[in-house]
Amino acid sequence: MKLLEEQLLAQLEMFTAFARKRVNDPELAADVVQESLLKAVKSAEQLRKDENVTAWFYRILRRTIIDLYRRRAANKRAMESFEAQIEAPPDAEEERTACACVAGLIHTLKPEYGELVRRLDLEQEAPETVAKALGVTPNNLRVRHHRARQQLREKVEAVCQMCARHGCLDCTCGDGK
Repeated sequence: MKLLEEQLLAQLEMFTAFARKRVNDPELAADVVQESLLKAVKSAEQLRKDENVTAWFYRILRRTIIDLYRRRAANKRAMESFEAQIEAPPDAEEERTACACVAGLIHTLKPEYGELVRRLDLEQEAPETVAKALGVTPNNLRVRHHRARQQLREKVEAVCQMCARHGCLDCTCGDGK
């Protein structure tokens, strides 16, 4: 075992250079080599007496690099799927659940804020139409809408507590009363 470790450590720079060419990140290459060294030490009994230690280790190193790329690809696919779910418009059930909670709290906001949330968020009325109806500029409407949403967020967090902070739609807070 000691001999194996000495042989591998003697060629450490060569192994690291090999990994750097394949992963294009010096720190990641060092991590890959370290992981491969650990695998080699753990599986030292698999090394045949007539087998070249360097060739054997390169096979382990190549597999470790392949595993790294596979994990990255799987993580990328998972992230893309998650992003697609996040960006997808809410389905009707999600919207009903969220709207029931919010609708129950709108009456607790300042009346002008409640009207903005109802018209802009729930009824999805065009901001230009609402601004014109209220006699305010579009910029002023955006500021008021932001303040209204902020006040509503505080109310939802106070009533719904954990589900509001973590974004779950399995709300058990009732209608906000």
